[in-house]
Amino acid sequence: MSLIPWYFDPISPFAWLAWNHLQRAGLRARMQPRPILFAGLLDHYGNVGPAEIPSKRQFTYRLVQWRAEEERIPFHFPPAHPFNPLNALRLCIAAGSTESAVSSVLEFVWAQGRDPSQPDEATLLAAQLGIEDPAAALTDPRIKQQLRDNFEAALADGVFGVPTAVFEGQRYWGDDCVPMLSQAIAEPERFRAAPFSDLDELPMGVARKR
Repeated sequence: MSLIPWYFDPISPFAWLAWNHLQRAGLRARMQPRPILFAGLLDHYGNVGPAEIPSKRQFTYRLVQWRAEEERIPFHFPPAHPFNPLNALRLCIAAGSTESAVSSVLEFVWAQGRDPSQPDEATLLAAQLGIEDPAAALTDPRIKQQLRDNFEAALADGVFGVPTAVFEGQRYWGDDCVPMLSQAIAEPERFRAAPFSDLDELPMGVARKR
């Protein structure tokens, strides 16, 4: 059974929620984690992140805090957000982007409340990942290239946000889509037939001028 690409950036608290939901649904082993830079998606599509709209930033932070508490998921915001996620992304790739590595990176940020953009914190995260030379890992051209390759794969898969799983050409975005993904895996024929099969051809009634 082939693995399902799962695109994520540890800058997103929803990646941490989704990672826990995937575990509870028994789907983590089906995922192929692919770290990508969320800011790159925003630039590509000409969007702004939720943290860039003050009222949305406040709502989003309160929402994820409440969701984590309601679902009893260990959760603690890093000292500042958004932060630069490149250290975390590159260290995750250096550690093989394995299930264990992804767990360590997301726990570091969202359960321990740490900021991997800080040099001392990046060193600590590297130690938790078993990386002996974090400076080398963070500057390794092969790791930087893998991050770029992951991003290009995300664009090819039509990914527009994180976290997103891609199954049978369809995107399952956000932590709240895990139940839908689980059902798509269990009952793929349901999503191949109407009304789902008709939705891609639904015409747009009006397009906003830009």
